[in-house]
Amino acid sequence: MTPALPVWDWGVRLLHWTLALAICVAWLTSSDSTGSSHQVAGYIAAGALFIRIGWGAIYGRRSARLARCLRFPRQIPTYLRQLAKRRERRYLGHNPLGSIMVIALLTCAVAVCFTGWLFTTDRFWGYGWLSSLHEALAWLLVILVAAHIAGVLFTALRHRENLLAAMITGNKPRRIKTRPP
Repeated sequence: MTPALPVWDWGVRLLHWTLALAICVAWLTSSDSTGSSHQVAGYIAAGALFIRIGWGAIYGRRSARLARCLRFPRQIPTYLRQLAKRRERRYLGHNPLGSIMVIALLTCAVAVCFTGWLFTTDRFWGYGWLSSLHEALAWLLVILVAAHIAGVLFTALRHRENLLAAMITGNKPRRIKTRPP
């Protein structure tokens, strides 16, 4: 058995699963968007996002740093070429596409939370355009979450590693068994 390397610290994992659960609850209670369950889930998601962004900016381990995600966009064309040739390298943290997904998910989730909060204020309560924007952003978030899950499954199968376990334990194997070319 190969030794494991710590990749995702406890803060990233706790915030990831808190955000995932809050988004699921908010989605499931969205038919009654004025209901307290939907609002509570939205506030929990907003709190998790606020802490996660702070964690990624100030405190978190190297793989949790959002600055690392911001430097990857210029690497995407090379990564896509390598992926097409089935010669992409394995990353302990996010690969270039995963890093863009992190930024997209966080940005969209912040926008969903912000528009949801605006809808509860006296100034913006009852505006149809805001409700439509909130709903459109929520659907975009669903699409991004589905793409995120598909990317995790693809990468897990491609590199023969259990990425779900890594997001639970925080560890990834130092080396993986590679497929023959």
